[in-house]
Amino acid sequence: MHILMISDVFFPRINGVSTSIENFRRQLLDQGHRVTLYCPDYPDDQPGSGKSLVTEDGIRRILSRQAPLDPEDRLMRWAELMREIPTLSAQGVDLVHVHTPFAAHYAGRRIARKLGVPIIETYHTFFEEYADKYVPFLPASWLRRLARTWSRTQCNGVDRLVVPSAPMMASLIDYGVTTPMTVIPTGLPFADPASPADTTSFRSRHAIAPTAPLLLYVGRVAREKNIDVLIEMMPAVLERHPDTILLIAGEGPARESLGNKVHAMRLGASIRFLGYLCRETELPAAYRAADLFVFASTSETQGLVILEALAQGTPVVAVAEMGTCDVLDEDGGCRIVANRPDAFSTAINALLDDDAEREGLREAALPYARSWSAEAMTQRLLGVYRELAANSS
Repeated sequence: MHILMISDVFFPRINGVSTSIENFRRQLLDQGHRVTLYCPDYPDDQPGSGKSLVTEDGIRRILSRQAPLDPEDRLMRWAELMREIPTLSAQGVDLVHVHTPFAAHYAGRRIARKLGVPIIETYHTFFEEYADKYVPFLPASWLRRLARTWSRTQCNGVDRLVVPSAPMMASLIDYGVTTPMTVIPTGLPFADPASPADTTSFRSRHAIAPTAPLLLYVGRVAREKNIDVLIEMMPAVLERHPDTILLIAGEGPARESLGNKVHAMRLGASIRFLGYLCRETELPAAYRAADLFVFASTSETQGLVILEALAQGTPVVAVAEMGTCDVLDEDGGCRIVANRPDAFSTAINALLDDDAEREGLREAALPYARSWSAEAMTQRLLGVYRELAANSS
């Protein structure tokens, strides 16, 4: 098959959508399919970008401009996208797969109509939980209603939806979405866990003692990620384990305000902001070096970083809300806690006190993560593609 993917975001912009697209794209290519991806170009000094080793084969970078109210993201130019239609028509596209709801959604619909092919869209982001954090000068209740209406209209304008989790599908049904939906999480491309030498070297590079309890958060440093809870749990953790370090790996618009909070709470010696880590080298070593991965976001459609941590054998302490409900399993290397600082600190202190329990979680983590392989999830996606293509012929 020849699949056209369109997204308003892709590497070098690092987030879960970029990772999901690349995981599926790479698997589809490996399984003999053709994938063309349209995504924005990015300036070299783009905020929120990081190093990427993704090859450009089959990727068409569209001229873009900065998105309003968000310096990290770009908006592709409509005219540039429309100029691609004759080329796509000559190439024989089988279907269009849209990954974001901005220029990509509307361009995807137009291109699919012009080519006479079906259109599928993945609902990656729980916009109801995000809107008021990026437009704080408007009432939150009004923005939530707008996000629901907008999502319902867009989702009902395509032939098929993919959602990363069952709770996200339930929310869309509650919105009034009637388009057929299939739950297909993003799968992981598995590599061997980072070696002990890599993890020892990681601690050494970041001046972390070999025996210091190490907690890790990976993801965007943004308001919707609920990182405040992780910062607020630290005094209680430090009271029992005074050498504990919390590493926050990632960048985002809340970096300055969270840094100010850490300073005000006098936690600068115990909480460190690392920025982006190279996904191929530094990030696996960071996961493996950590004693526990901690995650408090309540707005995830899946929570891919949880699976990444488990794939490195790192136990997880996290909130189970929205998409993380599908991922978290206490028999699979996780401890589920309430969305409160005291709940996190209690669970973390208990695990840091009990080496045997922590090791049991570590041993359960990798086998559980392997059940979420990218190959298996791509096969499920291909089944949906083939069904759509057959129904449209």
